[in-house]
Amino acid sequence: MTTLPFPLAEEPDDFAKERGRKLFAGPSEFVKGVVAMTGLPTPDRLEVCFAGRSNVGKSSLINALTGTKGLARASNTPGRTQEINFFTQGPDLYLVDLPGYGYANAPVNVVEKWQKLLKQYLSGRQTLRRAFVLIDARHGVKPVDAEIMKLLDTSAVTFQCVLTKADKVKANEREKVLEQTRAALSKHPAAFPEIVLTSSEKGDGIPTLRSIIAHLE
Repeated sequence: MTTLPFPLAEEPDDFAKERGRKLFAGPSEFVKGVVAMTGLPTPDRLEVCFAGRSNVGKSSLINALTGTKGLARASNTPGRTQEINFFTQGPDLYLVDLPGYGYANAPVNVVEKWQKLLKQYLSGRQTLRRAFVLIDARHGVKPVDAEIMKLLDTSAVTFQCVLTKADKVKANEREKVLEQTRAALSKHPAAFPEIVLTSSEKGDGIPTLRSIIAHLE
């Protein structure tokens, strides 16, 4: 079996970049935090969700995508906020922020409840088009990341790897992390065969990610 190379996503052409810019030029608003399936908003638009372990830079990435400072706020206590947070991006898109995984500070019963909700959401949300799994470019794929990837495999949800904080690593170190990440992704049938390299602080990769989301159907 041929292993997918998982190349870096190419920078979009002017047309694709403009489509992404227009999508994210619209208003971004917090809708609600959900703790049970009964609380999910009406599935009347396309959704993309963002998953990542605590401190991976998920809130910063969502804020950079939307151009709205403070839209997504990181929890001060990783593993304690067990809500799925929904944001509208214009009239036709939900951005869905999944709590940072890695549950060292959360009670076992809370973890189990959250994992059950996550599984129900991923497997039962027909409007969910893609999950973006954020990986810290300084550290690569950790065992806890592999667990969420397995869950996405079994839920049949296509996921795309987004490396965050790319500005924090030197080029040679980044190549090592990319090699490790590609090897990890090759084990997951639900993995989309391109990696997006981003820096929320520098703005690197943000137009590319915007364009990818804008072209989902």
